[in-house]
Amino acid sequence: MQVQIITKIGRQKNNQERYNIYLNEKYAFAVDEGTLIKFGLQKGKVLEQMEIDEIQYEDEIAKAFNKALNFLSFQMRSEHEVKTKLLKAGHGEAVVQEAIHKLTGLGFLNDESYSKALLETRKRTTKKGPAAIRQDLMQKGIDKNLQQKVLATFEHDEQLKLAMELAEKAVRSNKNRTPAQVKQKIQDVLLRKGYSYEIVKEILDQITLDRDEDEWSELIEAQGDKIWRKYASKLTGSELRQKVKQALYQKGFPIEKINEYIEQKEQQHNE
Repeated sequence: MQVQIITKIGRQKNNQERYNIYLNEKYAFAVDEGTLIKFGLQKGKVLEQMEIDEIQYEDEIAKAFNKALNFLSFQMRSEHEVKTKLLKAGHGEAVVQEAIHKLTGLGFLNDESYSKALLETRKRTTKKGPAAIRQDLMQKGIDKNLQQKVLATFEHDEQLKLAMELAEKAVRSNKNRTPAQVKQKIQDVLLRKGYSYEIVKEILDQITLDRDEDEWSELIEAQGDKIWRKYASKLTGSELRQKVKQALYQKGFPIEKINEYIEQKEQQHNE
């Protein structure tokens, strides 16, 4: 086997941190500066094939490491995200594991810190509850035990505070709905945001959704007229009254208000 001697080392034009290695006057491979120093590569050095393989493997780890650092420069990532990114980039499993081990050791990757930051971000920006945040953590590949540990810091009082803010927003944006409809809306919003039924119940117990006489009249007229038109096109008499009554009752209107409304509509029809 021909002896492999480094005959030239040249800095790359497009990447000043990488060097081209020439063996026996022919280009052989490239390495970054850290690998160059680690293996003491210099002109005249004799390399065995095993050492060349080791150098190239180390350089592959360095490339994966640098690619991960660039990925992490934009925002915090989980180990799972970094691993997925590197594997998709074509790096082998062993190389990726070595790069991740190095990143973790240097503090660039820390799933616990990442999970805590994600928890705080979700609470602050979207007011998500524990179940929804758990789903986010799962998608990021966070270990179940770590998920539990981090979510345990999301205290009950803070959940109530954020859930109440969401509920109050729902109340403000649903002023043209009955209390029953508003409560249903609040429940839907909170459950979708990842809060438990216990939290939902506490919120609903604390919220007062009274309507005065004028408000009830406006509400039943707005919603009732749509329902009346829907059924009046195909029903009359008692069947029409029964269908309208059922529909309005399901929407949370008091039975006395429903009867008043139906009586009023029938009078208008007979005039």
